[in-house]
Amino acid sequence: MFEFLKRFTKAKEAPAALPDPLAKFEPSAAPPTASAIAADIAAPQSLKERMARTVQAMAGNITALFSGNPKIDDDLLDELEATLIQADVGVNLSQRVVNRLRDGVRKREFSTPRDLILALRKDLFDILLPVELALWFPPEPKPFVILMVGVNGAGKTTTIGKLTQRLQQREQRVMLAAGDTFRAAAVEQLKEWGARNAVPVIAQGQDADAASVVFDALQSAQAKQIDVLICDTAGRLHTQSNLMQELVKIKRVMSKLDPTAPHETLLVIDGSMGQNALMQARQFHAAVGLTGIAITKLDGTAKGGIVFAVADELKLPLRLIGVGEKIEDLREFRAGEFLDTLLPESVAGN
Repeated sequence: MFEFLKRFTKAKEAPAALPDPLAKFEPSAAPPTASAIAADIAAPQSLKERMARTVQAMAGNITALFSGNPKIDDDLLDELEATLIQADVGVNLSQRVVNRLRDGVRKREFSTPRDLILALRKDLFDILLPVELALWFPPEPKPFVILMVGVNGAGKTTTIGKLTQRLQQREQRVMLAAGDTFRAAAVEQLKEWGARNAVPVIAQGQDADAASVVFDALQSAQAKQIDVLICDTAGRLHTQSNLMQELVKIKRVMSKLDPTAPHETLLVIDGSMGQNALMQARQFHAAVGLTGIAITKLDGTAKGGIVFAVADELKLPLRLIGVGEKIEDLREFRAGEFLDTLLPESVAGN
C-alpha cells in the first residue's frame, strides 16, 4: 500500500521546470508522459467543476454509499458495482473491479471502508496510468501528420481547431487538409477554423476524392516545411464500409510521399455516448489501426466513466480530453488528476 501511495503521489505531481507536451519539441530519449509535464495554460475552471455531472454520478454516490461507516458486505459491494455501472465504467469492468474487492473482503484485507476505497482507487488508477501518453512531436520527419477520424457530431472539427491554436501558441507551423468531402458543410467549417487561426487549408470542395486532397496537402506541407499537418476525414459509422475503405485509401496514398505517414491516427469520440463510443473505437481500431484517442464533451455528461472502459479495453494512448468550449478546455489526459476528480481520496474519509 505504501508503495502504491508513493507511486500515486508521484503521478499527480507536475514539476514546473519540465516542458509542455505540445511545446516546440526538443529532442529527448523518449516521449514524456503528461503527469511529468506542467500545463502552462491556466484553465478558468478545475476539472472537477467542468465534470460536475460525472463527479456527482460517481464520487457523490460513492460518498453517500460509504457515509456512516457502513458494514462491508455483499450488499454494499453490489451497490458499489451498480454505481460504477451507472457512471458508464461498463458492466464487465465494474464486475471485475468489484470482484477483486470481494476477494479482498473474504481474505480480510480491508478492516475499514477507507481501506476498501483506497484499494478501489488503486485498481482504477492502474487502468488509467498505462494510457497516459501525451502527443509527441519529434523534429523529423516534417510534417508530423495527424489523421483525425470519428463519426459526425463527436467534435472532430472543433478538436482540430483547438489543437491548431495550441500548436500555434507553441510556435508550430500548422496546415489543415479538408479530407471530409462527404458532408456538405464540412469543408467550409474547416476553412472557417483555418481563417480564424490564420493557417492554410488545402481543400477541393464537396464530393472531391478525399485521398487526392490529403495527397496534395502532404505534398504542399513538405515543400513549405510545415511542422504539423492535420487531416480531417469524413465522419462515418462502422456500417458505412465505403467510408471506412476511404480511410484505408487515404493512409495508402500518404505512404507514397512519406512511408511513415500518418504519424498519428487520432480517434475523436463523444464521451456522452457512453458504451456506444467504445463500440465506435473498436470498429475504427480494427479498420485503420488507431494510435491515440481524444474524448470530448466530458463536461456535459454523467457518463465520464467511459474513460475507464476505453482505457481498459483498447489500451491505446488517451491523448486529449475535451471538457468545454474554450481552447483551454482541450486538455492533456492525466491519470492522477482524472481519478482525483471522479473519486477523490476524501471519499474514503479519515
